[in-house]
Amino acid sequence: MKEIKVKLRYLRIAPRKVRLVASVLKGLSVNEAEAQLLLNSKKSGLPLVKLLRSAIASAKHNYQLNPDHLLVKEIRVDQGSVIKRYMPRAMGRAAPIHKKTSHITLILAESDKLKEPRFKITMVKRISKTKAEKIAKARAATEEKKEKDSEKTKVEEKRKVKKPGFMKRVFRRKSI
Repeated sequence: MKEIKVKLRYLRIAPRKVRLVASVLKGLSVNEAEAQLLLNSKKSGLPLVKLLRSAIASAKHNYQLNPDHLLVKEIRVDQGSVIKRYMPRAMGRAAPIHKKTSHITLILAESDKLKEPRFKITMVKRISKTKAEKIAKARAATEEKKEKDSEKTKVEEKRKVKKPGFMKRVFRRKSI
């Protein structure tokens, strides 16, 4: 039974926050673990997806293993170095700020007892809410323009019909 070990070091997210997401993956097949990470809304999900995909690619390329037979044997999140900064406070004092980093170790193992994958994962580009809103506004604006253009053409057609009658009425009036 082969094991593939990959590491991600100095991730700029606190280990406590990464462990919340990582603890779900232990014992899952690679396919299900990736699906779990993609559905998770936490910030640490994206680096973990990249690490998992890197491990899968490494197993496939270097060891010629079938990705369908891989499972997450172990995932460990350790604390990395702490980046120390200071925040100015009242009366010339300084308060320390500790920015924590994480080291993640992921171990994949080959297994023959795995079921067929329940999910088929396709790569979909994520867009932010602001971009989605802009796209929706642009679509709505183009639809409004089309509606306005169609209304303008209807109004212009009506004007063309009314103009000769209007001119006749103007010149038929009696002047004072």
